[in-house]
Amino acid sequence: MHFHIITLFPSAFDSYLGESIVKRAIERKQIKVSFYNPRDFTKDKHKRVDRRPYGGGPGMVLEPESMLRAAQKALGRKDRKYVKVVFFEPEGTQFDTAYADKVQTKYKHLIMICGRYEGVDARVKKILRAEPVTIGPYTLTGGELPAMIMLDCITRRIPGVLGKDTSVEERRVAGRDVYTRPEVFTWKGKNHRVPNVLLSGNHKEIDKWRTQ
Repeated sequence: MHFHIITLFPSAFDSYLGESIVKRAIERKQIKVSFYNPRDFTKDKHKRVDRRPYGGGPGMVLEPESMLRAAQKALGRKDRKYVKVVFFEPEGTQFDTAYADKVQTKYKHLIMICGRYEGVDARVKKILRAEPVTIGPYTLTGGELPAMIMLDCITRRIPGVLGKDTSVEERRVAGRDVYTRPEVFTWKGKNHRVPNVLLSGNHKEIDKWRTQ
């Protein structure tokens, strides 16, 4: 899977991509992450990419040309049937496990457009046939956090990234609560025990407990 991220702030991803599972996936070439900063594609000598909105209102809007040029660089000459383009907005399609599985199995490239300020000129979404996607019914400062969430969720579904397929919680019986050693943990004079069913060795009963 190749993730293409269009953002004004590519450095916002540095710490996240440089740690843990995502970092290893990049090093093992199980995923690839590329960034496209619209400022690198603007014709404005001051690298300005925001403009005042038509109709008035507060804030600035990201112009269409530099965003589209960045997206065109990401698209290249790829077969469009293997490319998914998403555009983050609160009213979009809810991103969830099923959505992540669909993207991971159907597409080779995911282009994520990260808006800022008052958003991106709506013509960008229309021209690119980008699907509006949301990670929840709330508004964020930009699309960078949603992009990280999508990248993480999809990456861990790629075969081999987590080692064993059963490490993907949604593909096995997984409970909300988990426990580890010691069997009895004492905190401020009070004992806290692991549920007896988890010590029984009866996997049928354990699975039943996890689904309750």
